[in-house]
Amino acid sequence: MKEALHMVQISSHPNNISLIEDLVQNITAGKNLSQDLHGNILISLTEAVNNAIVHGNCCDKNKNVKILYAQRRNQIKFKISDEGKGFDPENLPDPTSPENICNIGGRGVFLMRQLCDHIEFKDSGRTVEMHFKI
Repeated sequence: MKEALHMVQISSHPNNISLIEDLVQNITAGKNLSQDLHGNILISLTEAVNNAIVHGNCCDKNKNVKILYAQRRNQIKFKISDEGKGFDPENLPDPTSPENICNIGGRGVFLMRQLCDHIEFKDSGRTVEMHFKI
């Protein structure tokens, strides 16, 4: 059986990041997830959408972020895409290195890589796919 694909599209206004908590709550409702897994999904999706809004679309309200998601009995998949120029996810500063440890930003991709069961960047960094086993 093929999973149903759902889409949410939001404009690239930083205030729209707050919509992610309700989205995650709606997606995970009734799934009896552990608090850790719910937190991992919430943090990862929030970071991906924040990056898409702020870094990808440069907070341009005329550009959108698309969030596609699909659920199976044992997995939730997310695909977040922006309309920006992209980036090289393999060429980011290491936020755990001594020279970067005190920097305020630069931890989003690192966190997502730690919290997802599978993560992949596509379309020159304009799309990130994240999978979580449930």
